[in-house]
Amino acid sequence: QVQLVESGGGLVQAGDSLTLSCAASGRTFSYYAMGWFRQAPGKEREFVGVISSSGTITRYADSMKGRFTISRDNAKNTVYLQMNSLKPEDTAVYYCAATLSGATARAGDYAYWGQGTQVTVST
Repeated sequence: QVQLVESGGGLVQAGDSLTLSCAASGRTFSYYAMGWFRQAPGKEREFVGVISSSGTITRYADSMKGRFTISRDNAKNTVYLQMNSLKPEDTAVYYCAATLSGATARAGDYAYWGQGTQVTVST
C-alpha cells in the first residue's frame, strides 16, 4: 500500500516556475515508477511525465518536453515536478501516481493516486 500526498500547487503568472512535490508513505517507494498526470476542467486526465523507480529514465508528454522536469529522492520518499515557463493552458489539478509497470504513460497502469493539487496560471 502506498499513500501519496501532493503539495506545492498555487496561483502563478504566465512565465513563472513552480515545483510540485509528492510525498509517499511506505518502505517500498523505491520499487515504484512515479508518474504525474493533470486534469483541467471539462477535460480528461492527461499524462504529464513519469520517472522510473531508480530515477534513471524519464518520459514526458510532447507538450511538456523542455519545460517540465521530474526528479525523485528515494531517501525522502518524494518525487518532484518542476514546471518552467508556465502557460495558462497548464492550469489543472496535478496528480502523482505510483506504478510497478515501469515508466508507463497509461493511467490504467497506476495503482495508487494522490488527491491532487491545483495549479492555476494567470495571464
